[in-house]
Amino acid sequence: MLDKQVAIITGASRGIGKEIAFQMAEKGVRLSIAGSSEQIHKTKEELVDKGYTNVFSFTADVSDENEIDHVVQATKNAYGKVDILVNNAGIGGFKSLEDVTVEEWKRTYEVNVQGVFLASKAVLPIMKKQQFGTIITVASDVSRYTIPEGGALYTSTKYAVQGFMGSLAQEVRKDGIRAGTVNPGMVDTYFANGTQGDPDKADWLKVQDIAEAVVYMAQAPKHMLIDEMHIHPLVQEYPRI
Repeated sequence: MLDKQVAIITGASRGIGKEIAFQMAEKGVRLSIAGSSEQIHKTKEELVDKGYTNVFSFTADVSDENEIDHVVQATKNAYGKVDILVNNAGIGGFKSLEDVTVEEWKRTYEVNVQGVFLASKAVLPIMKKQQFGTIITVASDVSRYTIPEGGALYTSTKYAVQGFMGSLAQEVRKDGIRAGTVNPGMVDTYFANGTQGDPDKADWLKVQDIAEAVVYMAQAPKHMLIDEMHIHPLVQEYPRI
């Protein structure tokens, strides 16, 4: 169902984004992967080494309109279309609000919120012309509840993303475009400068779990819109949504 479709994946250098790229490539998806560092090109090399040769890689800051526009237009020029956008790039951490600097506040919003806006905006003209497209944003379970301590900055960005994606879904469905979010709980990844594979995270979700959810959403029949998916490990305590 995804064979020969074209996907742009942001934040694909490692962790969840990298795993999404591999799982989509396995389904026959032609890829453009973007990351903020040169590591993104190593991810491309790994994909090619596995036999997935339809891959372009870009170093790009998702908060920079010109850089994101370049990724989208280069993808369109190479493949002739864009079927899927996965907004996966994000940053965050948890600290007391009084310890958050204005620079940290601005940068987190630039990446987590503005990045989703810019990439989504850039693909819309292409998807509208096609009368088909799927926009998936990997957000967070904290888009539906709040954290008692240290979560004001990160949580507020995810609430913003949830509102943005919900409104976008209503706006573009008449054009055959679907928009939805995957909201993970605790995932064994590099989030907040963590270490993937840490023994303390043994019972957490794996990057494969989240990638499978994204692929499931992307390959849903054209008439089906999956608005949200919330995924938690059994060991996680959280307020009921």
